[in-house]
Amino acid sequence: MSRTALITGATSGIGRATAEAFADIEYRLILCGRRQDRLDELQEQLSSKTEVTTLNFDVRNWVEVYESINTLPEEWQTIDVLVNNAGNAHGMAPIQDGDVNDWDLMIDGNVQGLLYVSKAVATGMVERKKGHIVNLSSIAGKETYANGAVYCASKAAVEALSTGMRLDLTQHGIKVTNIAPGAVKTEFSEVRFKGDSERADKVYQGFDPLTAEDIADAIVYAVTAPSNVTIADMTILASAQAAATTIHRK
Repeated sequence: MSRTALITGATSGIGRATAEAFADIEYRLILCGRRQDRLDELQEQLSSKTEVTTLNFDVRNWVEVYESINTLPEEWQTIDVLVNNAGNAHGMAPIQDGDVNDWDLMIDGNVQGLLYVSKAVATGMVERKKGHIVNLSSIAGKETYANGAVYCASKAAVEALSTGMRLDLTQHGIKVTNIAPGAVKTEFSEVRFKGDSERADKVYQGFDPLTAEDIADAIVYAVTAPSNVTIADMTILASAQAAATTIHRK
């Protein structure tokens, strides 16, 4: 029987690329996001390869998360793989000039959202004594940089949660994988810079950044590893990137 994967933030970037990669290996897909039009378009695209259903909710809202996941039809309730991809970066400023609303969006989405979805899904995994949770962290969770303290803190929390979840869940037969990408060219920077596409483009100039598909390949590698293997933590950098803010540009 095909495995079933739930992916948050599935409508763009790494989430969308992971959905496409999972469809290629015939995983049944529960695609989650806030933009129903994009969910519908992706469902139509992938339905020729695998079974697909969608859930429209905001990971920051516990009631929406719980009700959406717990009212799935019976044939979709056995979730084998959870990919906690939903998250965001908003703004880039020194701590004294930071926007409190930006802080709330990052903490609520990157930390609370991951917790809410994990709790809703992990209960069933524990009952079945089987499952795999993949958390999308960032190189920023390992290396704090100037003007990004709150984003880095939120991703450091993901790093800690991945370790803690592994300590709690391994005894129940559940694998936990932490994926920490470096510079990936997606909508990430455009969101961070509030639609300033020119500023966002400069982030990736002068070198070949990672693509969403590169990260999706790593996630597929982790979830298809043999049963006796857990890929606990994977940091993925562009070949021109030596550290979070050290990039050798042409």
